[in-house]
Amino acid sequence: MYKLIVRPLLFCFDAEKIHYFSLNFLKLILIIYPIRKIVHKIYSSDDKKLERELFGIRFPNPVGLAAGFDKNGKYIKELSSFGFGFIEIGTITPKSQPGNPKKRLFRLIEDQAIINRMGINNDGNQLCIERLKKVNKNIVIGGNIGKNTTTKNEDSVKDFLDNFKVLHDYVDYFVINVSCPNVNHFKELQDRAFLEELLPLLHQFNEDKGVKKPILLKIAPDLNKSQLDETIEIVNALKIDGLVATNTTTKRDNLKVSTKGLEAIGNGGLSGLPLKDKSTMVIKYISEKSNKSIPIIGVGGIMTAEDAIEKINAGASLVQIYTGFIYSGPSLIKEINRLIVQ
Repeated sequence: MYKLIVRPLLFCFDAEKIHYFSLNFLKLILIIYPIRKIVHKIYSSDDKKLERELFGIRFPNPVGLAAGFDKNGKYIKELSSFGFGFIEIGTITPKSQPGNPKKRLFRLIEDQAIINRMGINNDGNQLCIERLKKVNKNIVIGGNIGKNTTTKNEDSVKDFLDNFKVLHDYVDYFVINVSCPNVNHFKELQDRAFLEELLPLLHQFNEDKGVKKPILLKIAPDLNKSQLDETIEIVNALKIDGLVATNTTTKRDNLKVSTKGLEAIGNGGLSGLPLKDKSTMVIKYISEKSNKSIPIIGVGGIMTAEDAIEKINAGASLVQIYTGFIYSGPSLIKEINRLIVQ
């Protein structure tokens, strides 16, 4: 029903506008308790075999929602009704920012893909925590954090530390986002010197609070083998708890959309099916090279339950969906969980 009726209808409208219209519609109807219970019954999986223990956190199932879908933590309660084992919000910055000029979100329907250049638009961490205070504590929440675009790279540590301190009481784990392709000069942060300055400060705050919140690093899919080797070294040296692999790609390889169509869209990060193999290769390489010692959340191109199993077999402990949620619909979560149990 979703692919035959709902998706074609949604795809008649501007991608960003219909995204927020749909979420606000869900918020409206899922206020009604019986409807919320029905949705939960249809899409959720409650099998104990699905539970995972990672970073000291119990995940009810290994299928999560990737960052970017609910940037501001406005729809956690509604999205959790579809059976996600965890929800990652963000990317969140200290101050609110509008992101890049619209139009900035594009569907590549033939390729089952999306190109976005949102530019980390979000409401800022203070407004975000006001919403998080109202969220059910039983929902596992990740906080994906970054810097404001107006913050100079040499001052970016302050932004990450501010986010970490403000959100510490309200999220279960953190993801350091230094691999976003949609912000000018953001990739310059993906270097050792920056992380060597930042991580000790985050570890110290964890220690001062007496509550250790796991810290993960989100990496790009376009890293070569020597860069991946260095990533493994950095994770071990700086005591990073795990990796989220991967972010979107700036590459435009083997797409069905025409060159003219791509030129009309312009730059941005590509997600969806074309990212699947590249993301899996990164997961497999890191898992094998580290002797499976680094926990990995696998994300990128999961459009079917089989795609998720492929990520898990490559070395991912948990998986996340985003573009697959849009193209395949909410039943994808239950389909993945059912196949995992099988």
